[in-house]
Amino acid sequence: MDIALIRTFLEVAANGSFAGASDRLFVTQSAVSLRIARLEASLGRALFTRSKAGAELTDAGRHFESYALSLLRTWEEARQQIAVPEGFTTSLSVGAQYSLWARLGFGWLDRFRAMRPDVNLRAELGMPDRLTRYLIEGVIQMGLLYTPHLRPGLAVEKLMDEQLVLVASWPNPDMDLAGRYAFVDWGPEFVQAHALHLPDLTNPGLTLSLGAMSAEYIRQRGLAGYLPARYVARHLDRGELFLVPDAPSFPYPVWTVWREDLPADLRSAAEIALREVAAGLAVEQDQVMTRLEAISEETPTALGSDWSGGGQADEQE
Repeated sequence: MDIALIRTFLEVAANGSFAGASDRLFVTQSAVSLRIARLEASLGRALFTRSKAGAELTDAGRHFESYALSLLRTWEEARQQIAVPEGFTTSLSVGAQYSLWARLGFGWLDRFRAMRPDVNLRAELGMPDRLTRYLIEGVIQMGLLYTPHLRPGLAVEKLMDEQLVLVASWPNPDMDLAGRYAFVDWGPEFVQAHALHLPDLTNPGLTLSLGAMSAEYIRQRGLAGYLPARYVARHLDRGELFLVPDAPSFPYPVWTVWREDLPADLRSAAEIALREVAAGLAVEQDQVMTRLEAISEETPTALGSDWSGGGQADEQE
């Protein structure tokens, strides 16, 4: 069986259109159509009903979908295990969104390698949809995401809460940020809570859907914006960014997504390493929050009671 046909089938099924699948696979729409036609010819059944609205799975297509996922998982497992370099006993592939690699992901890699030097590791970067697809297909076995998508065969666990804090690139800032504020889009829940509690900073004319990558732009352009406390801790220590007194903070959950068929010993070691790194980051984050409280006239509002977060940001890579 041609694995490219299987991947194409699953992309069309996930997107509900041939055009969407072609964009995700970086091939032409005609190539997608040809691959599906070849697969349907091999199976002797139509897998999709085509219409102007898109492509919908037929009964045969829905029945075949579980087999397609199983075939792809088996292929990925075989590919990864056969490719294990000499000197290692097994492999583990992990993925994370950009903002989660710098402190959490890289710290986890160091800790896990020290615990399990026999494991060959592979790291991936991606947006939530891409990482979820990789998890389903077996390309990665563990993911760190702000936006978890629960799917059959995957287990989701909350790892920690980020705190998004307002920082500025100049000393002694206050809440008068007119003309100097960049709206960092952390997802629908953040947008809604931000509009409710900070209406004067809504629609500043500059929106950055770049996650923690926004820190460098904000710092270099003399702007202010909301960023993760643990991410900006070093910038604060260096005097490159400064906390804005009396600004509310926003909780932002980080989730771990596991493939349920990950061997128990690998998952256990990975969980231990993650918890240890997350605990260290929590200390840094608490220090930042203590600094914010110390420079504020009143205890800054932590908007956890009326905004649950939920990790809905689709940050850019």
